Amino acid sequence: MPAQADVPLATAGSDYDTVRRILAYITHHWREQPTIEAIADAAGATPTDVHHLFRRWCGLTPKAFLQAITLDNAKLLLGDSASVLDAALEVGLSGPGRLHDLFVAHEAMSPGEWKAGGGGLQMSYGFHASPFGEALIVTTSRGLAGLGWVSTSLDGGKAVGGRAEALADMMRRWPHADYRFDPASTAPYAAHIFDPQAWSPETPLRVVLIGTDFEVRVWETLLRIPVGRATTYGAVAEKIGRPSAARAVGAAVGKNPISFVVPCHRVIGKSGALTGYHWGLTRKRAILGWEAGQTAAAG
Repeated sequence: MPAQADVPLATAGSDYDTVRRILAYITHHWREQPTIEAIADAAGATPTDVHHLFRRWCGLTPKAFLQAITLDNAKLLLGDSASVLDAALEVGLSGPGRLHDLFVAHEAMSPGEWKAGGGGLQMSYGFHASPFGEALIVTTSRGLAGLGWVSTSLDGGKAVGGRAEALADMMRRWPHADYRFDPASTAPYAAHIFDPQAWSPETPLRVVLIGTDFEVRVWETLLRIPVGRATTYGAVAEKIGRPSAARAVGAAVGKNPISFVVPCHRVIGKSGALTGYHWGLTRKRAILGWEAGQTAAAG
């Protein structure tokens, strides 16, 4: 791993810095139904600043954003959670009706390659700005293999700290791979993933899934969940023919190495509760709210 001084800082994600302060405040004070003035004060901003920030960041007003991340709205996202998984025409490539979706074409590495812990595999990585904080992107010659986040205590999650913690968390998944810091090669992936204007079925994002056979089946199923919808662990278990394996599905969802692209954030409890997320519940709420803005913009 290069020294911190050898890794230039990504463009500051000041919008998300403020968004996560707001979400952290709301998480602890939601029972009080705080006013926009109280929320803005907690974020060190004015109500007007907060309004402009949310319109710029996700295309929603603060009120619409907060409504998008409520328990009631999560229940609406679920709808018929089983039928959500039948919506795509093909696993791994979104159907033509999903006009505001990130289109993905995927392949899976062989079980032998996974068992080798990435041995003999060269992986490039870089840190890049995103709408949800600084992203760690890991690629192979075959496509995107990992997407994680640099998390703070406000985000929560399993790898709180800085870049070193985020990279170590990703490297534990494939400990024998050869990692090379090469942000020039990972930057085009960041540009594609986080710019909805670049999402097109003609230029799908190439993804390589590296995990056990069961994990890959779960991750492939997650690719069926369109933006603006959600499903449950039980529905995923039913879809892969393992109806009693909801707990194992939950473990596989938690091990998903490609955050956002393989949308594990769209799997929630059957009650609508936003349950655990490897990169923190604050970020999960942020992503779901941001996606609500993409859905609204698509009409």
